[in-house]
Amino acid sequence: MKSKLCIQNIRLARRKWGKELGSLTLGLLRKYSDEFKLSIAFGDLILLDQSWYVTHSGLLNVARRSRCAGIHVQPVPKFGDPSVGRWAFRATVYKTRHCRGFVGYGDAYPANVSPAMHGAEMRVAETRAVNRALRKAYGIGICSVEEIGSVSEPAQSQRQVRKMPPQPANGNYGGPKVRDRLCQIIRQHQLDPNLVKSYATDFCGVKILREATREQVENFVAHLADWAGKDRNALLCQLNSYLPTKEDAA
Repeated sequence: MKSKLCIQNIRLARRKWGKELGSLTLGLLRKYSDEFKLSIAFGDLILLDQSWYVTHSGLLNVARRSRCAGIHVQPVPKFGDPSVGRWAFRATVYKTRHCRGFVGYGDAYPANVSPAMHGAEMRVAETRAVNRALRKAYGIGICSVEEIGSVSEPAQSQRQVRKMPPQPANGNYGGPKVRDRLCQIIRQHQLDPNLVKSYATDFCGVKILREATREQVENFVAHLADWAGKDRNALLCQLNSYLPTKEDAA
């Protein structure tokens, strides 16, 4: 039986995005409605290019309903340069008072935010860090709209994904061609494969990468290629956040 929220979401989604809704899109909407209690009316979800994105307010609502114990955000100066509008933040979400915390990193600079947000890179970087930490803490496997930069237009990486031919999903990096493309990016930009895999798992919001859907992996590969091409140093900053700590080693 559909919940009241699910029925409301489907009704409002058909009113706002009728022509863009397919059976898969509606199926995912039912899942997000029932599992995370995300509401279109409250602005928790947005449909872009036939894909759902959660908003910052939606993630905060999930945290509030789950009685999140706290969120700690701090800048990462060594990866930022305010003189050129580059900012980097680390956010830690504590689900309970005794939780060790779930960490997310976010960065922003003029080249990876929408023109409408130029001048507000610090706020964007902070929001992205919090969003990634919240998605990791509560197992939300959909990207936040703030991470792609603009609500009014799909990100470049998303447009690139649409240009790729459909790939058969086989639970292994989304298919041979997608996997080959990922390996090519890793070789071309001299990235650490293990750190890339950790980042991909986090990006897709899954425990192990083989649980990710084809679309999630394609989105990640396009995102990785776009970021590596624009600013490899910033990407390395993100990847290095997945290096094992002394506590992990212990």
